[in-house]
Amino acid sequence: MAHEPGRSPAHDSAGRAPDDQRGVLYPRRLPEFHRIGPPPGLDHAVAWFWIPEWALPPGEESRQEILPFPACNLVVEPGRATIVGPPTTRSERVLTGSGWAVGALLRPASVPALGIDAVALRDAVRPLDDLELLRAVTAAMSDAARDGDARRDSAAAALAAWIRDRVPAPPHGSTAALANALADAIADPAITRVAELEPRLHTSTRTLQRIAERCFGVPLHAMIRRRRLQEAAARLREDPEATISRLASELGYADHAHFTTDFTALLGMPPSDYRKRLQDRVGAVAGRHHGRP
Repeated sequence: MAHEPGRSPAHDSAGRAPDDQRGVLYPRRLPEFHRIGPPPGLDHAVAWFWIPEWALPPGEESRQEILPFPACNLVVEPGRATIVGPPTTRSERVLTGSGWAVGALLRPASVPALGIDAVALRDAVRPLDDLELLRAVTAAMSDAARDGDARRDSAAAALAAWIRDRVPAPPHGSTAALANALADAIADPAITRVAELEPRLHTSTRTLQRIAERCFGVPLHAMIRRRRLQEAAARLREDPEATISRLASELGYADHAHFTTDFTALLGMPPSDYRKRLQDRVGAVAGRHHGRP
């Protein structure tokens, strides 16, 4: 979703802007989905707030497949609040009926401040026992007197206030500040190997490895590989002329065989099959638009 006028831009935990859908494997399947940048003074803690809403007819479902960058999220949805740990694989969720969620994609500096053990929480969810936060966000999303933007802004503001009270701006040179700088460096497509981070950040690789474990929950090489594969999936969606060999070379792989192996291990299919699936879905959508079954 494009960034809305008047809302502050932000970057995700890989240093990207909130309108970047690189980790969404099938963007056409998304329900109504909104991203809101953090308020001034909170971009050290939150990359953006994300709010999906859906109302599907009986018997219909929407299958969401995401290849997210390893990061933690704070999520409020009807009846519960949770901390969602860093994913190590692609994630999938099937939406049915109606619902909503209000999430905050956390910057790495938030992880130690909120007492999150990122390694222990890999691919896992931890309940967040805060009834006041749950009530505030639920009340905002359920306020029928407000239009959609006002409801979502109010819900994001409630979540932002909760985070602001718990995650101070990190001092320059602190581990938390370096963790955010590391996320921004990894977002640079020019970074294809761990060894390239040390001169960029003027910090030893060993120190960066420790920060990665503590604030991201995954090793440095895994983060770089995830960013490269997110980029690969986006290029396969957007550039029909991009060959597998060319993509492998541009993303820093020694050859297309290594690229295909990594892509298949994470997405469950080789890049050629992913591209074909995208084309099949586009054709199916076009067929429905022209009255064909």
